[in-house]
Amino acid sequence: MINQNTNYWKENLKYVGILLSIWFLVSFGFSILLKDFLDNFSFGGFKLGFWFAQQGSMYVFVILIFIYVHLINRLDKKYGFDKKK
Repeated sequence: MINQNTNYWKENLKYVGILLSIWFLVSFGFSILLKDFLDNFSFGGFKLGFWFAQQGSMYVFVILIFIYVHLINRLDKKYGFDKKK
């Protein structure tokens, strides 16, 4: 049981690390570091760097929340934590 819990949390932390890395890349990388490059393109009539800084990073964050919920539900089923007692 201890090994099962350890493996569960290792996978959970792996998911969190990957999703936070994506969010960091979008919110910091696209909005700040790559802003000047992305401003050469437009999205919805706005410069893409501006769009990521104002809207895109929030949309990506909400999408990542739904992805995390899906991954954790699948992880719970894998380790048998989805069953009610």
